[in-house]
Amino acid sequence: MTQRLRVGCVGTGFIAGKHLAALSAFDDVDIVAVADAVAPRAVAVAAEHDARSYADGQTLMDTEDLDAVWFCVPPFAHGVLEETAVRRGLPFFVEKPLAHDLATAERLALLIEDAGLTTAVGYHWRYLDLVDRARELVADRPPVLVSGFWLDGTPPVPWWVDRDRSGGQLVEQTTHVLDLARLLVGEVSEVVAAHVPAEDDEHVPLASTVSLRFRSGAVGGVSSARVLPSRHRVGLHLVGEGYALELTEAAIVDHRLTVTTAAGSVSERSLQDPIAAEDRAFLDAVAGRGDDVRSPYAEALRTHALACAAERPAS
Repeated sequence: MTQRLRVGCVGTGFIAGKHLAALSAFDDVDIVAVADAVAPRAVAVAAEHDARSYADGQTLMDTEDLDAVWFCVPPFAHGVLEETAVRRGLPFFVEKPLAHDLATAERLALLIEDAGLTTAVGYHWRYLDLVDRARELVADRPPVLVSGFWLDGTPPVPWWVDRDRSGGQLVEQTTHVLDLARLLVGEVSEVVAAHVPAEDDEHVPLASTVSLRFRSGAVGGVSSARVLPSRHRVGLHLVGEGYALELTEAAIVDHRLTVTTAAGSVSERSLQDPIAAEDRAFLDAVAGRGDDVRSPYAEALRTHALACAAERPAS
């Protein structure tokens, strides 16, 4: 009989809901507890999953006997939660970004490495079948030009516009595009960024563009904006010898890959749920039944460092 895994989730917002929906569909998982600083929301979500509710993640981990825990909290809330999990030897899945800054994430990465702890980070595009297809297409003909974009509105939560709490749009949102660029093109050797500041310097810039040079020799840029009524365009465009390739995300479960060559354009759409795929892979790693965690903490730190460098370029 397959061992049942006892899991908890700290945070009960939008992305936590996606993970909880996936976890509740697995027949070897028991969601035993959730935590949120907004007590009524924690109680309501706990009731949906026949779980216990807590006002904070620290108390949840101090009280419950867990096999793994999910951290789906705002960027500024990272640090103590992960430290507690490391002390307890408790494997954890953490949603991006790793923190609102680089120093916190680097400190946690060292603790995790020393503990040899199983971790995973929510760069869900890495689990898309379309991304696997894109990697195959560029393997023999590396991209030479990269264009990324996250053109959207401003999220309504009050902490998001505070750059010292969210980290900024590049850290909190566009990090997905930067991670995909690293995956398909390789590591970045040079970053030059320009921002359109908000009226209040403490607030997230209205728009930005980041010029990138990759170690492979490819060049390109990633642009972000938060001034639109709603999401307009999110994705990555690559140009290589004889082809153009574009990956876009309309929603977490709505992705499209378009490839243009001399033969014409071919477009594929995927409604795959990459959240469920990354959760399943992490659980299998925790249970010793698999080894398909595609973004452990140390790997995610490389993307986070790139986002931080672009968000707050050296003067």
